[in-house]
Amino acid sequence: MSKDLTKKAAEMLLQGATLLSEPCPYCKGVRVMKDGHALCISCGREPEKKEIPVVNQKEIKSSLSETLEKKLAVLSKELEEEKDHTKQQEILNSINSLLEAMDKIKNKQ
Repeated sequence: MSKDLTKKAAEMLLQGATLLSEPCPYCKGVRVMKDGHALCISCGREPEKKEIPVVNQKEIKSSLSETLEKKLAVLSKELEEEKDHTKQQEILNSINSLLEAMDKIKNKQ
């Protein structure tokens, strides 16, 4: 490890870079990543620029809401058909949990 690479890695870390858990694909050395650039502090290679996908929180919440609504419909149908009071209570507890989760999602939007 050269002093120049150590200095560059230290500067990157001070500017907000992070240490990667994956080793360098060339020499298995430790890598530092900043702005999509991964620098190996052992061999100095920068294998590839990694694009970090942007997650759309609204899409995730919408998808989760849809899933919870579908589960609620299924549980409602099960409750309607269930004769055993113990199982009815279990279904009601599940419905209550779903409603609480849906409420949390709506309050965060």
